[in-house]
Amino acid sequence: MTLKGRSFLTLKDYSKDEILYLISLASQLKAKKKGGSCPDNLKGRLLEGKNIVLLFDKTSTRTRCSFEVAAFDEGAGVTFLTNSQMGKKESLEDTAKVLGRLYDGIEYRGFAHKVVEDLALYSGVPVWNGLTDDDHPTQVLADFLTAQEHLGKPLDEMKLAYVGDGRNNVANALMIGAAKVGMDYAVATPASLLPSEELVAECRAWADANGSSIDIVQDPAEAVKGADIIYTDIWCSMGEEDKMAERISLLKPYQVTMDLLKSTGKKTIFEHCLPSFHDLNTTIAQSVKEKFGLDEMEVTDEVFRSEASVVFDEAENRMHTIKAVMVATMSDRI
Repeated sequence: MTLKGRSFLTLKDYSKDEILYLISLASQLKAKKKGGSCPDNLKGRLLEGKNIVLLFDKTSTRTRCSFEVAAFDEGAGVTFLTNSQMGKKESLEDTAKVLGRLYDGIEYRGFAHKVVEDLALYSGVPVWNGLTDDDHPTQVLADFLTAQEHLGKPLDEMKLAYVGDGRNNVANALMIGAAKVGMDYAVATPASLLPSEELVAECRAWADANGSSIDIVQDPAEAVKGADIIYTDIWCSMGEEDKMAERISLLKPYQVTMDLLKSTGKKTIFEHCLPSFHDLNTTIAQSVKEKFGLDEMEVTDEVFRSEASVVFDEAENRMHTIKAVMVATMSDRI
């Protein structure tokens, strides 16, 4: 299988076999980094002589660090760019054409999904989506690799239950990914935070073709029945901080607690894309405590620190799966 020259904007653009290939490649590259064996075609520095640029309009910890470490591991040069002229003194189209002349690949993390689409349209090099308002595909690859490692069975034999804001970028990306690989997906969310009807229809078509289901409910207890994975995210995405009071009122009944985790009736892991407001050790959490009296938000500290929690394995796997995406779409050697 070759993905050379492809952009990675959304899992909508990738088939089940292509997604599974990227996850398998990530697993092999992870073994290579840790000193294990790997196929001959993966030995050496697979991105030697390549250069990538990271365009960031949103803050980041895992995405930036994952792209940089992954690139350095495989021999690529990296430019981290937060103060470009794009959209200010220079059009996005012109910026994309310039960057495409200088770099072999472009990562974008920001707001409107159209930005990453236009970068791919005009640059002439692979473009990778590090997060937009609508989607977060690199996160899902890490989530799925982590699930495979901990549950020891194929993705199409798993059920993932997402509890919380059902129409944010992570929930969208998980629903797309689950439908594409044949994983059962259930989301529990308030009526005002439902995923778009158009996206649900798309995902149900893929799920039907792959023998899986998409269930949209309002009751968390119903969503998590039989779930192998319970997943949640923060209640206010970046840029929505002014809606904190509204979201707390809506989503407090959707907090992932130990009782909810145990109610699945089977071994279940807990996943979260991070950062998480599971304690009071951040300035935002302290502010929420002062204003609303909450010590924990989307997940309790008990669940976050439990044996079921695999959140830091997910964080590490961001790097391995991002490396797989860059190698698959940019390397001349595989």
